[in-house]
Amino acid sequence: MNAHVSAGVSLEEADARGIHMSRLYTALDTLEHQPLTPSLIHRVLSGFLESHQALSKNAYLTFGGDVLLKRDALISPLSGWKGYPFTLRSQLTPRGFQTVLEVSVGYSSTCPCSAALARQLIQQAFTEDFEEIPLTKQAVVAWLGSEEGILATPHSQRSAAHCSIRLEDSDEIPLAALIERIENALGTALQTAVKRIDEQAFALANGQNLMFCEDAAKRLDRALRKMADISGFQLKVVHAESLHAHDAVARSEWQW
Repeated sequence: MNAHVSAGVSLEEADARGIHMSRLYTALDTLEHQPLTPSLIHRVLSGFLESHQALSKNAYLTFGGDVLLKRDALISPLSGWKGYPFTLRSQLTPRGFQTVLEVSVGYSSTCPCSAALARQLIQQAFTEDFEEIPLTKQAVVAWLGSEEGILATPHSQRSAAHCSIRLEDSDEIPLAALIERIENALGTALQTAVKRIDEQAFALANGQNLMFCEDAAKRLDRALRKMADISGFQLKVVHAESLHAHDAVARSEWQW
């Protein structure tokens, strides 16, 4: 994982001219050579405030970057690495310690309305082409394999799910688990390395997984509500329309 870090404290003393930036910088050494956990972040933030007594009441620490996960192809033995942008925001204030994990996951979405219209056009073409042709199995199979058999296709678009969860009662940062939950709920995650057989499987998955942006938001809402050790979430899904010049967006939240 490659990440950048932003550290800060509030400045409560009106006559003070600034904070001790070097103290924040050196306090980050605590993060080296050990797993990143909420308890470790809490300890670092406490150190921020201890080094700024009488100056600060609030401390902040934010990590941002990309986590790389190895992803298998749908059918073939290929695999590849995929990056997922994430942000981990933590703060220690008089109200307590809070950590929020944000991640963005790409997926493919196929429009149900477009799929229905495509099926209608194919039905019409079938009726017209076979009006005077004997309806045999061999003739139908040949027709389905021709350009006429796929006269119209539904439009699909690259889409993105942006999810934020507030962690509670856990000393783990469930980044990989959150990504897995999101991709499983949506069903058509973006792929890495693919062969023809994988691309065909992806086309099949899209055709069997029609969804509007609000469908995607409802799926994620149900999935995140079942996630352990979180006290709330916000989510936004964005379908980058291939039909329109604007995006289709849906949002949902729980106890935020």
